[in-house]
Amino acid sequence: MRILVFSAKEFEISYLNKANHIHFDVEFANKQLDIETAALAKGFNCISIFTNDDCSAAVLNELHLFGVKYIAVRAAGFDNVDIHEAGRLGMHVANVPEYSPYSIAEHAVGMLLTLVRKITTANEQVHANNFSLNNLVGFDLHGKRVGLIGTGRIGSIMAKILHGFGCEILAYDIAPSQDLSEKYGVRYCALNELSLTSDIISIHTPLNEQTRYLLNKSLFASMKKGVIIINTARGGVVNTSDLITYLRNGIIAAYGMDVYEKEKGIFFFDHSLKGIADPMLKELLSMKNVLVTPHQAFATREALMNIATTTFSTILTWSAGVRPDNELTHEPVLSLMGNK
Repeated sequence: MRILVFSAKEFEISYLNKANHIHFDVEFANKQLDIETAALAKGFNCISIFTNDDCSAAVLNELHLFGVKYIAVRAAGFDNVDIHEAGRLGMHVANVPEYSPYSIAEHAVGMLLTLVRKITTANEQVHANNFSLNNLVGFDLHGKRVGLIGTGRIGSIMAKILHGFGCEILAYDIAPSQDLSEKYGVRYCALNELSLTSDIISIHTPLNEQTRYLLNKSLFASMKKGVIIINTARGGVVNTSDLITYLRNGIIAAYGMDVYEKEKGIFFFDHSLKGIADPMLKELLSMKNVLVTPHQAFATREALMNIATTTFSTILTWSAGVRPDNELTHEPVLSLMGNK
């Protein structure tokens, strides 16, 4: 099987090479997959993509013409893939459903503490020889009410960590977890109640038709004044234009974002020489109460090794003519064993 890895980043290539135990024929492309770059896949029967690659219907049809049959997504989220169209074309798509929920949850907590304790401001001040505490008064997490939107693998770890801080935890999820309720006192409620009463809201839901712009002006308007919101899930869950309005009017006291709805072409790249043109992102970056990280929550050694291992395990399973448990489509698999 010949494999082309799109959006290959320098920091992940060593992990991918290490996980390629049986030495599949692999090539790396630092370009993102889209309708223009799909032609790079000519001669490859398998590709691997990341979160900002475009696997819409048009791109999938191009890939199909070039002979691509297998698509391994190096992430849990697959909202960038038209699964229905892939299935119609007889293509196989699989993701990495669990690589390290701890990496994302721990990053979310790190962002929360950075905002609550004003660590970025403190760091800037002391580097300017200002050791005053006048602008640095924060608050305890202990006793605060935290609303979790989504309690899957990552949200569950977040609940566990916040329980350790002594937080009261509310949650909104279409599939409530009795285990979380029993172990950590998580109380499930309607989204409106969570929004109205939470001091802190942390987002851990996938992006789909039901969750796109789930957080919008209607929900922001119902929030408790001074709420802090953390988003390490998907940028499209939040309507950024509405968010900025409520950051300006003070309803939202602070926002921590590791993802952005228009991050494609911006995040994962160095724009230090030319800068960025996106007006919404530029405004967010100018706000002292907004903390931005460039989709790095997943980037731990453990997570990268697990992503690489699962990716090649999936490809090996396909090569053997077997459907892996993490496959998202349901087409018959032809054995390619011996054709590395």
